[in-house]
Amino acid sequence: MKRKTFFILLILSIFTLISISCVSKPPIPLPDTNKPPDINLAKIKADKARNQAMDFDANTYFPTEWADAEKQYSSGTDSGYNAAADAYNDLFKKAVPLYAQAKEDEMMAVRAELISTGFTDAFPQYLKTADDLALAAKAKYDARDFYGAKDAASTAMNEYQTLLTGAKTYVTRQEIINRGFANYDSDNFLKADETAKAALDAYNAGDKKTALANAEEAQLRYNLVLSNGWTTYSSERMEAASKERELAVAEKANIACRDTFRKGDALLDEAKALYADGKYSEAALAFVDAEANFAISRKETEDKRKKAEDAIRMAGDKIGESNVTAIEAEKIIEGGSR
Repeated sequence: MKRKTFFILLILSIFTLISISCVSKPPIPLPDTNKPPDINLAKIKADKARNQAMDFDANTYFPTEWADAEKQYSSGTDSGYNAAADAYNDLFKKAVPLYAQAKEDEMMAVRAELISTGFTDAFPQYLKTADDLALAAKAKYDARDFYGAKDAASTAMNEYQTLLTGAKTYVTRQEIINRGFANYDSDNFLKADETAKAALDAYNAGDKKTALANAEEAQLRYNLVLSNGWTTYSSERMEAASKERELAVAEKANIACRDTFRKGDALLDEAKALYADGKYSEAALAFVDAEANFAISRKETEDKRKKAEDAIRMAGDKIGESNVTAIEAEKIIEGGSR
């Protein structure tokens, strides 16, 4: 009985020790999810320098040096990031003047094209607006505000391009009027006029985006009118050239003035081929040339015929004069022999 009681007490003692041991053991710490991540300042510096250099196309202007900087960047070490940052900054400094010159060249090319349309002669105030924006961009560049200069140059370029679209629209409209094509597609011409006016109103109100969209739509409509005009005009000129050829053949111009007539025939064949290829403006001009050559062959034939008739008449007159002279001589002879 005593042994049984001792055994139970021993088991309880062991259980108590285990319980105390478990209670006194410190809990396993949980991960701290709110702990801020490690900040790699070297990488941040490299990223900033890299993005700045790319913004000014350094990777395009200096591909070999850029590849070297990229290798240093990809090393993933602080020393590599620092070296890459220095390399990117050097490339940025070298790229900025090249980038600025390229943008200036692009801008001046669009400006020159704008002036060549003749639009700025009629509306010089619009060119001045764009030029002022370009000068503002240069001022920022000279002040070493490179990002400001970049944005300002983009604004100036958009202004030149918007004006160029408007100028092309204006020039196309003038061509339609000068060639008398407006009546060939009057519906589209009137709609184009309405859209062009809306573009001008939007531009003057400072809504350049809407102005550009309306100008592009107006240009498409004017181009359609012009295309339809050339198609119709070309067809009319083909008919006129064919009729002129028939008249020339009827008047024997193909025989009397063979060279001029054959030139007209060659032009007519060329014009028909252009017409079949859908090159209506070129075809129309060739038809006009062919018609002109057939008309010239007719005129030359008429002139030759008139000269021939005059020569025959003159020959007849001379024969008559010769007969009169012979009679007078005979009278003189007869009178002198008496």
